[in-house]
Formats: sequence, structure tokens, C-alpha cells
Amino acid sequence: MSQKLRVWAPNAQEVSVVTAAQLRHTEREPGGFFSTEPLPAGVDYFLRLDGRDLPDPRSRFQPDGVAGPSRSVADDFEWHDQQFRAPPLCAALIYELHVGTFTRDGTLSAAIKRLDHLVELGVTHVELMPLATFPGRWGWGYDGVALFATHPAYGAPDDLKRFVAACHHRGLAVLIDVVYNHLGPDGNHLAEFGPYFTTRYQTPWGSAINLDGPGSDEVRQFFIDNACAWIETYHVDGLRLDAVHALCDESAEHFLHELTMRVHGLEAKLGKPLCVIAESDQNDPRLVREPALGGFGIDAQWSDDFHHALHAALTGEQSGYYGDFGSLEHIARALNQGFVFTGQYSPFRERRHGRSLGDLSGNHLLGYLQNHDQIGNRARGERIGHLVSEGLVRIGAALVFVSPFVPMLFQGEEWGASTPFQYFTDHQNPELAEAVRRGRRDEFKAFGWEPSEVPDPQEEATFRRSQLDWSELERAPHRDLLAFYRSLATLRREHPDLRDGRRDSVQVEYDEHARWLRVTRGAITLLANLSKSRHELARPDGKLLLCHPKPPNTDSPQILVEPESCYIFVAGETFGQ
Repeated sequence: MSQKLRVWAPNAQEVSVVTAAQLRHTEREPGGFFSTEPLPAGVDYFLRLDGRDLPDPRSRFQPDGVAGPSRSVADDFEWHDQQFRAPPLCAALIYELHVGTFTRDGTLSAAIKRLDHLVELGVTHVELMPLATFPGRWGWGYDGVALFATHPAYGAPDDLKRFVAACHHRGLAVLIDVVYNHLGPDGNHLAEFGPYFTTRYQTPWGSAINLDGPGSDEVRQFFIDNACAWIETYHVDGLRLDAVHALCDESAEHFLHELTMRVHGLEAKLGKPLCVIAESDQNDPRLVREPALGGFGIDAQWSDDFHHALHAALTGEQSGYYGDFGSLEHIARALNQGFVFTGQYSPFRERRHGRSLGDLSGNHLLGYLQNHDQIGNRARGERIGHLVSEGLVRIGAALVFVSPFVPMLFQGEEWGASTPFQYFTDHQNPELAEAVRRGRRDEFKAFGWEPSEVPDPQEEATFRRSQLDWSELERAPHRDLLAFYRSLATLRREHPDLRDGRRDSVQVEYDEHARWLRVTRGAITLLANLSKSRHELARPDGKLLLCHPKPPNTDSPQILVEPESCYIFVAGETFGQ
């Protein structure tokens, strides 16, 4: 039997359900709730809140966008994925994708046609950037306001179910990126229903979510219900939580711990493993430490320190937060410590930053060379391949795969996509559109960019430029880079030394001046030369598995390392075997 249509509106005097055919009054319940019998599937409706018609905060479909009516949906999808189990994160290769730019059609149905490519690449988990309904036709998804509803440009609720089913059929797990630290500025009506926001704290996006003030029990429940709904309704295998450092909560039980425990509690009910991954700017191991040891119990978090160390060393960039990085020592520190900053002074932040991971496994961190933020938050949305040589790209990729972290790729990275990933929006409010346009230009003016050189986020061309060109896969040099990435994925899958997460067993040698480094994990050794000069170095024992640009000389205990090149060896096998 369908659940009642129920809404929390503690300050309202009267709530009704308005459809084209009728006006239905609701019954008031204790605690500020109003409810009525469910609507048949396919009915468009508004909630009339003291005379004002608003979309349902728990709407599962907004076919006409954030300002249109909510539509009731059926729960009659026929699932056949009962036997699927997501692999553990220690064995994972995560692939972040944006539905709108992953294909030219920009839909979930079109994305299904490209899933076999991900299987062949060796991907285990597909991480979808936010799907909750946001203003306009296209955007990154971090301005969502209808958190239970799939964005209509991507497809209807059943289209997401078909996508998840298609992934599971191919052995791919699905993660959903959710945003609980703020709501978008257009179409956000939660404050009219109840005390969802507080002025006690401020975030980069305005008032914070009310997680610890009066009325916060119901607010917390709203977001936890949302997390569970993605998992139970759409069978997804986990969540990525956006910018959790902006979740301000002084409660005895932090919201993150409560949410994570509720998600993990679904494992027994559903009979499958689930995971929660956080994005944080704090280098705080409490996120992933066990609750019994004072942590929140989150399964893993993104490691921006590892990314920044790689990016700054490969590109030489020193602006903004990259000013804290740039040496090979920083790469070594990230590989051994997980974070580069574990309590040291950060010149960029002008204060001490971070805390040691202690004995926590590297499998609690995600390592990456690219992601949507680090590409899209550049003025022109350049990928790493736009900034450095192919040789340096391969070195960066190799370091990701031999690191003790869970590797993550961003769509198109594996073939060196020529398309950028720029910041794009489609705000329908002219004043908001102009404010976003102006803010984007002002932001990069401080970095020396001419305003005319910053792509207009409101132009459709900015969005279209960011869509992948899949024809590149069949052409050089993209085809060759793809083969390299596939080999790296195979290497990690076949060698347990690369999946154990042990940071204490990572051996790193480097020469800061000559710009070479050697990373050894068990039987695997990576030798990389980031400089433009040749270097003669001691050749690792064993068989050469992977190299770029060409195999080294083999008749000497020394190896002539070419400029901007990398070589991967496995010990215990005769060289050249």
C-alpha cells in the first residue's frame, strides 16, 4: 500500500493538495505534520500552504522544473538485481560522471549505451554528479532544490532505475552525489515550510542548514530520509556527500554520524554492502575513524592534498591553494601520510591545517588526478592534458594507480578528452543569471584573467563545449592513452600489493633537483622522470610491465630514463620474460 502524502509545515495554519481536478484538504497531525491519502500515479499537484501554491518538498518528479507542479509516481518498476553486490572500496575504481555532458543527448538513457566502455576500462563504481532537480536545463547539479526528484532533463524516475539496473547487470555499482550543505538560490521554498535554515552559522552559499537548533530533529530527518530514498527507491550502492565541512552541527551526535549509521543500517535490511564517501576541506580523520574511537564512521573521503601535490608538481602552478604544494616531497608525504598537511602551517591558509591519519588505511581516501571541481573551477575548465605533456599525464595517472588510495577518474580522463569541463548554468531568473555571470568574471580577475576570456556560464555554448566527444576514442593519441589507463587498471586489479591500503609499506625515493621519483609497493615499482632531461638510474629488479614512451635499455643494471617518462616493474620475475 502506498504511503500517505505527508508534509512537515509547523508554521502553517492550513495545507491542501491542489490538482487540476480537485482541492483536497489535509489532516493536521502532532508535531506540525499534515497528511492525506496518496494520489494516483501521474497526477500533477501543488501543496497550498496558507493560500500559496508550492511544489512538494518530497516530490519525486518535477517534470516542468523547480517552479512547476509535483507529479506523483508509481513504484512498480521490476527489478532483477537482487544478486548484485558492490565490490569493497579496497578493490574499487571509481568513475565520476556528469549525466548532462557524458553524452551528446545528456540523458540517463543515453549514458547506458556507454556503460560497456566503463566495464572494459575496469571501472567498478560509477559516481553520478548530483541528480536532484535544479533550476534550468543544464548545470553541475549543486544548486538542487527538489532533493527527492530526479532532474527532468536527465530523465524520469524510472530512467534512473533503468540506469542503475543496467549498471548492476554489468557488474557496476552506482554512487550518487548528494548536497546537504545548502540549497540552490532559485526555487528553494523549504524556509516557507519550516525552520530548515539557521542564521547561527554562515556558509559560502548563505544561511546554513538547521542541524542543531529548534526544529532541527525534523530537518535532520528530512535529509536522512533523502539519503535512504536514493538507496531504497533506486537501489544505488552508496552516496558521496558534498562539502561536509559546511555542515555546521554542535549536537552531541553529529549529523554526519547519524546519517552514516542510518545508511549502514540499511545493509542488513537490503542484504547488500553500502558506502558513504565525503568531500571535506579539513584533512580531519574523524570523518572516517570508527565511531568507537570517536569518529563518524564514514567509509572514505576525497584527498585534495594528494591531487594538489600531483597537479602542482606536474604543472608548476603556484597560484591560490597550489602555492602550498609543488615539490616531490609533497607527493611523497601524501603517499606516506595520506594528507600533506597534518597539522603544519599552511601559507595559503595562514594557519595550521589538518591532522594525522594515524594508523588508518589508505583505502579510506580517494586519490585522483582530475575531478569535476579541479577542472571546472578553472577559468576555462582545462583538463590536465591541456596543461602538460602526454608523458606527464601518464606519470600522474600511474601515481594514482600505484598509490595506497582508492583511485577515481573523471569522465574522459582515460582517453585525454580534448573537451573542457567548464562551469555552466541555465538560471531562468535574469537577475540571478547576471549575478552568476558577473561573479564568475570577478572571481578570476584576481588571477589575471581578462573578463572577456572567462566563458559565460549562462551561454549554451559553454555547456555544449563540455560534452564529451566519443569519436576521439578511435584516434591517436587518445586511443593510446586509453590503452595505458586500461593497463593501469589491470595492474591494480591483478596485484594485491596495490590494493592493501598500507601507507607504511609505501617506499618513496626522489631527487628534488633532478625531478625523478621511485615508488615501491610490494612487488611493484614505479620509476618516473618529471624533468626534461635524461637520467641514468638503478633499474628495479624484475619484469617491465608498462612504460612510456619506449622500453629502456636492458643490458645494464642502470636504466636510461627518458624525459617525462614512467616505467612500472614487477619483482620476482626475470626482466624481459
